[in-house]
Amino acid sequence: MIHDDLDKGREIAARVEAFVRETIIPYEKDTRADAHGPTEELVAEMRDKAREAGLLTPHIGADGSHLSHRATALVLQASGVSPLGPVALNVMAPDEGNIYMLGRVANEAQKARFLAPLVAGTARSAFFMTEPAADGGAGADPSMIQTTAVQDGDHWVINGRKAFITGAVGAKVGIIMARTDAGDGKVAATMFLVDLPDPAIQLERVLDTIDSSMPGGHSILKIENLRVPADQILGEPHQGFKYAQVRLSPARLTHCMRWLGSCRRAHEIASAYAVKRQAFGKPLIDHEGVGFMLADNLIELKQAELMIDWCAGVLDTGVLGTAESSMAKVAVSEALFRIADRCVQVLGGTGVSGDTVVEQIFREVRAFRIYDGPTEVHKWSLAKKIKRETLAAPH
Repeated sequence: MIHDDLDKGREIAARVEAFVRETIIPYEKDTRADAHGPTEELVAEMRDKAREAGLLTPHIGADGSHLSHRATALVLQASGVSPLGPVALNVMAPDEGNIYMLGRVANEAQKARFLAPLVAGTARSAFFMTEPAADGGAGADPSMIQTTAVQDGDHWVINGRKAFITGAVGAKVGIIMARTDAGDGKVAATMFLVDLPDPAIQLERVLDTIDSSMPGGHSILKIENLRVPADQILGEPHQGFKYAQVRLSPARLTHCMRWLGSCRRAHEIASAYAVKRQAFGKPLIDHEGVGFMLADNLIELKQAELMIDWCAGVLDTGVLGTAESSMAKVAVSEALFRIADRCVQVLGGTGVSGDTVVEQIFREVRAFRIYDGPTEVHKWSLAKKIKRETLAAPH
């Protein structure tokens, strides 16, 4: 059940932002937040505090109901005031997107086993879709999926390799996407729910990446003869590509929400610096080269907010909104990168140091331009839509 309640969203968002600023921002210097993300110990400690404040998984009610996408946008933007905020509040990727998909596709038994601990914040999850480029596997093009699942009685046997799997280290719930044969000669995929860790899923390595906000980092893993009972198929067999869109369209938008909050924080820091820092006889902000950058930030922050709200409104109508989420992903991720880049520039040497959180926000937003579909793939998809609709239109 989704209810449209912007007033409720505003109330929760205000509480979330106060909590993140007062309780979570001090953790940004904690040594338990390392290059591969916050450790399990730190995650548990922050979530305990969010739970005590009544703010864990705040967009989902005790009865399982969700705030509307528009109201959720307010909450997730507030959580993003710190890169650690979404993790602390249990609204970070990949869990937030996995929770959303399981809530819409999983059966009741699967919800009790796999979804409930995710909502409670006592377990993390991983979404096993992307594969190593060296294997010719699926990346931006999921139809290239190489991992296979073959039925063997009342089980399925999965083999393959997966790459850039966020949060796999330390996760308790896995959603594995594998190629299956529907008998019609077309490429099909099926999603499987698995308990983690499993000896048939072997960690090859955790990648060193420029972003560092997600627990468990991003891993390459080998799946070798993993046996999964048929009752752990998510939804229907051979419908994995459809379910991926159920997950990815809203997930692209929730990424936009969280990182908009972070870029607002970066802009705050850069603005405060520009007002106080003197150069050539006056504050930096009084130099047009700096003041205009901050003005551009203000404009693009508002544009990003409006784009998110528009796309969220489309999703709230019940329309999948693939094209809309692609437009939002491109517009917002590119705008936020420009904003973060300007903040680094305004701060000068301080901007490339760890003295403020701005350099991390810059790194995180740079990665955001790639994950959940790089800008170029979304533009290509939109161009195909333009061609299709133009050719179908009367002339």
